[in-house]
Amino acid sequence: MITVRAGAATDVGSVREVNEDSHYAGRSVWLIADGMGGHAAGDVASRIAVEHFAALDGADRPLHPSDLVQAIATANEQILRYGSAHPHAWGLGTTVTGIALVVVGGARHWAVFNVGDSRVYRWMDGRLSRATVDHSHIEHLVLGGTLTEDEARFHSSRHVITRSLGSNPGPQTDVWVLPPSSGERFVLCSDGLSGEVNDPEIALLTGRTADPQRLADLLVEAAVLHGGRDNVTVVVVDLLSGADDDDAPTTPRTAVTETAAP
Repeated sequence: MITVRAGAATDVGSVREVNEDSHYAGRSVWLIADGMGGHAAGDVASRIAVEHFAALDGADRPLHPSDLVQAIATANEQILRYGSAHPHAWGLGTTVTGIALVVVGGARHWAVFNVGDSRVYRWMDGRLSRATVDHSHIEHLVLGGTLTEDEARFHSSRHVITRSLGSNPGPQTDVWVLPPSSGERFVLCSDGLSGEVNDPEIALLTGRTADPQRLADLLVEAAVLHGGRDNVTVVVVDLLSGADDDDAPTTPRTAVTETAAP
């Protein structure tokens, strides 16, 4: 049996008028979608993406990584249809990143999935590492050694992404499958956090804050205090106990998940 505790927080920030981020914290799926398009309905795009994954969370069978890829493909099609039917919203889009409990080879695993530049961090054995790769122009420069992480956070092209939902053809989805480990923690965030708060500070708060809801609140507060130039959303997922492979084919079960927003 897998037991999970989670918390979530979101804020419009200090500059934007509309919060285009959406998030979901359920029983077996947790994700963040960062909408793009401003008055062209980025909030609609992110909501469409979240709704497709919320439907997956209610499935009466264990999830497979292919279910996540299909959910993104279907959401992408619906976003494109919305843009076609609402000319004022043409060009709307969203990132999607998250984690899900899936069954692969008869055993429960985490599936980390991503399209865009929202992120999943993994806290394990006192160390914070990134579990996703940003789909952005800046990420290519960082990986190529042209920019440092700190320089990337303030670069003029930091918001130029190379994959998103709302594109034709649809985006390729990154999916990584990881075995669960008791005591691990995942921090999901829109770039409103990673663009304002560097990884060492995220790690510091993550390591010293036991309660996932409290951590989500603190990270959002930190992003706003650092400038809050974008919407910011954080979902924290703690694995309190791992899976017994003998009962893996059953539907993943979790503790009640708390969600909140400041």
